[in-house]
Amino acid sequence: MSEVVDAARAVRAGEEVDAEKLKSFLAAEVPELASRPLEVLQFPGGHSNLTYLLKVGERELVMRRPPFGTKVKSAHDMGREFRILSALATSYAHAPKPVVYSEDPSVMGAPFYVMERLRGIILRKELPPSLGLEPARFRKLCENLVDALVELHALDYKAIGLDNLGKPDGYVQRQVEGWTDRYKKSQTDDVPVVEQVAKWLADNRPADSGASLIHNDFKFDNVVLDPADPTKILGILDWEMSTIGDPLMDLGTFVSYWVEAADDPMMQLMRGGPSEQPGALTRAEIVERYEARSGRRVVNPAFYYVFGLFKTAVVIQQIYYRYRQGLTKDERFSVFGIGVQALCDQAARSIDKQA
Repeated sequence: MSEVVDAARAVRAGEEVDAEKLKSFLAAEVPELASRPLEVLQFPGGHSNLTYLLKVGERELVMRRPPFGTKVKSAHDMGREFRILSALATSYAHAPKPVVYSEDPSVMGAPFYVMERLRGIILRKELPPSLGLEPARFRKLCENLVDALVELHALDYKAIGLDNLGKPDGYVQRQVEGWTDRYKKSQTDDVPVVEQVAKWLADNRPADSGASLIHNDFKFDNVVLDPADPTKILGILDWEMSTIGDPLMDLGTFVSYWVEAADDPMMQLMRGGPSEQPGALTRAEIVERYEARSGRRVVNPAFYYVFGLFKTAVVIQQIYYRYRQGLTKDERFSVFGIGVQALCDQAARSIDKQA
């Protein structure tokens, strides 16, 4: 099963770190690492914060830092992400264990943190046949994903010290207005459907359904699976956008990543996980299981799905903006403008079904 465990590669050009400075920092903060050599590699996945593998002797750690030339600093708050992981360390079994955080610009040129590595399987677009996830087992994995989200939303965020992490009152309104504003600030092309979707969201906004700790980027490639049993979840990664807010908005984001086998060909190109596999839950079944497991009623699932698509479109627009400005040379981002159109076209189709 080692061939499907998520692997790191050589660091991409332009995203190198000073290994000597990093080694000195780690030696001072984690004394047991002082006498061991350091090797720095990079995980190739992800489009936002940069993630590196630190091999210190036999020990494996993961380092997270903001992207070079970032425009949206609030989305790359390393201290905030470290604080969330520290609070979850004893309350949510799926959170990676944090090790150390630094704001010292002399080390990395930006704030960063280090956590223990969760060594396991991360599913990308295609499902490796060697995993043996036939339809019944794949369905079980999908059910476990929903249950992990329900478990997160059930945490007593006040009891674990995260009550001032966000402002839950008026969360839905702020999200619709905020992501609309972010699109305008990072717009590079005229894409009328984006503004049409934004207006529909503003005109059809429901009241807040409640408040919980939400992940805000819950999807296949942020989930680490057990190599011994890939239906089991070892961990959830990338807590950078977590906050206290409406859990149904989190559900909508999760469902927006879920591309079904019958979806539009452009959505198939956008698919980031194997959600089209035989045995996979449908989006409607995800909502049904969430309702049954959480006890929450999802009155208007279309709104949350459309919002998730819109938010994701804006996220990739922000990345595309950085690419167009020359702030990143990563060629994966050169086609992200097409993705913005595809996601909002899907949102528009969902809106039309409600008319």
